[in-house]
Amino acid sequence: MSTTENTTGRGTKDVHIGDDSAIAREAVLPAAGGSDPRPLAAPTTSVNPIQRDHATTIFEKSVAGRRAFVAPDAGVPEVALDEIIPAAFRRKAPARLPQVTEPELVRHYVRLSRRNFDLDTGFYPLGSCTMKYNPRLHERVGALPGHARLHPFQTADHAQGALEVMYGLERQLAEVSGLPHVCLQPSAGSHGELAGVLLARAYHEARGEKRTKVLTPDTAHGTNPATVTMAGLEVVKVATNPDGGVDIDDLRAKADEDVALIMLTNPNTLGIFDPNIEEIASIVHGVGGVLYYDGANLNAIMGISRPGDMGFDIVHFNLHKSFTQPHGGGGPGSGPIAVSDRIAPYVPVPVIRREEVPAADGEGTTHRFDLVSDPDRLPDGAPGSKTIGKLRGFQGNYGVFVRCYSYILSLGGSGLKDASEVAVLNANYLLAKLEELGVRKQLPLAFGTRCMHEFVISGGPMKRELGIRTLDLAKRLLDHGFHPPTVYFPLLVEEALLIEPVETEARETLDAFAEALAEILREAGEDPTIAQNAPYSTPVRRLDEAGAAKKPRIRQPIA
Repeated sequence: MSTTENTTGRGTKDVHIGDDSAIAREAVLPAAGGSDPRPLAAPTTSVNPIQRDHATTIFEKSVAGRRAFVAPDAGVPEVALDEIIPAAFRRKAPARLPQVTEPELVRHYVRLSRRNFDLDTGFYPLGSCTMKYNPRLHERVGALPGHARLHPFQTADHAQGALEVMYGLERQLAEVSGLPHVCLQPSAGSHGELAGVLLARAYHEARGEKRTKVLTPDTAHGTNPATVTMAGLEVVKVATNPDGGVDIDDLRAKADEDVALIMLTNPNTLGIFDPNIEEIASIVHGVGGVLYYDGANLNAIMGISRPGDMGFDIVHFNLHKSFTQPHGGGGPGSGPIAVSDRIAPYVPVPVIRREEVPAADGEGTTHRFDLVSDPDRLPDGAPGSKTIGKLRGFQGNYGVFVRCYSYILSLGGSGLKDASEVAVLNANYLLAKLEELGVRKQLPLAFGTRCMHEFVISGGPMKRELGIRTLDLAKRLLDHGFHPPTVYFPLLVEEALLIEPVETEARETLDAFAEALAEILREAGEDPTIAQNAPYSTPVRRLDEAGAAKKPRIRQPIA
């Protein structure tokens, strides 16, 4: 960093905000005592187009009378509104919608999109979120009219192609998980969790047992305890052993006949594959419990090991993560569940049935797919025959199914295995690179010596020795062109950073990320205020996140 004085008493400071050519000259004021300049304002450089007006929402651009589109006269006779919609169901006043032209509308939302960090423009090592590249081929397949324009109310007879895609996806997921039955209905990972817990509860109730406890390791995803509570059951935490796996003694002490299930991720959120998984399964099954597998980290083991073979009864997938559907910002997602034979009768309806029917030409047979919602139409013991009901409208997020099925067919079984092996390789390469650059002196590995597809480092030594927190490091990474890792999770690690590099990133990208971490630590050793005040290159600086959560402004003020 260099500082120069000018005749006004102000100084300037060079602040790195991207590659070596991206230097912002930032106005600064001398700190107390006349040394160590402090940032005054963010640089004006940005990839965002300059916005000439001061409108922050589309409503503020509204001008009465402007339109993006005016529909021509359809030539259809007018019908009195009372004949179509009863007065009791109509608005008393028109909806307050923004009135803008089409160019203004497009520019506004394109400008907003450019304010977001996205996978297409930068490395996104968000731990446990598997932000891998989304192949454009799958987008092309998903956009085919037969997929994109299929109406959800279409009858099964007129949606045979879509049902065949869904049935094929079910069979592929059954193979990946090692469990025979799959339901595609849940909308996302947490929804799949809820489905799994409700299925376990229904299984026990059908046996005349009222079990209330759910075992969850202290490394579990935050959604696991929330899901348990939503299902009306009790969370029982299980400790982590010094190696990062489940503490077997603590598990054995807490496993009793009140336990409905255990919720596990393997590898877990520390990026460690638990070598005691068979013993864990034996303990839980020994007290009559069910094993539930959180599929958040499936990207580490596809084609290598299968949850069903480990002893799990229920698995949820994150199709949007493991199988490359674009995700983030609230969706879309998809959280199908795979189950064992004993859990299958309780899965949500409708279920997809493949039937043999006479061929149209009268020679031989062909197959037909049907959606069955009535349990009475299903054989005893078949999936859905004792269903817990529906979890959502329609059959699930079909667009996600198409893209993910395309991914599976593109790679095949050997390709899925390659993807997982490279994901693990990339994570361990990055871990070794951080050691080589001396980063792990201030950011040590939280558990173990190696990892699976992701790893957790602790910012505790960095905070004590350099005076910057994990949050400061994360914000400063944005100025280097990288999205921060997951921070402060899992909770048992001090100042945690959870890093998942995924298999689609090149070695040069991993090297650059490691070097950025090393540079931030070196910089903090000279001047910790730089990281403490970052970021400098983003459209918005640090937000009051606690205030935004407690007092959100979600309505546009009426002018």
